[in-house]
Amino acid sequence: MNLEMQQFKAEFFKALSHPLRIRILELLAEGDKNVNEIQTLVGSEGSAVSQQLTILRAKNIVIGMKEGNKVIYTLKDPMIIELLAIARQIFNNHLIDTITILDKFKVEEEDVTAMPKK
Repeated sequence: MNLEMQQFKAEFFKALSHPLRIRILELLAEGDKNVNEIQTLVGSEGSAVSQQLTILRAKNIVIGMKEGNKVIYTLKDPMIIELLAIARQIFNNHLIDTITILDKFKVEEEDVTAMPKK
């Protein structure tokens, strides 16, 4: 893989590296929204939402289209929806691994406490 592609990926993932940006993308995956709708749904002040949308626009992840006095935001590439779903699957896999490890510890602990004491 060439350096330009690696640089693109690094910048792309850097743009996704904020929880509010991820939440905005999840909301836009459900459909186009304006700033006020996004602000209401995330429960954050408008300046924070606008700041994160500016970053997402600068990285070409979302686009804004003017409709009257509002700007409607949409995902630039619908594959973002798949990326978010894959991230959720990876998270779930980590949880499953953690639960499996905890279950093993629990069984080992029960075995130790069930041993007769001398």
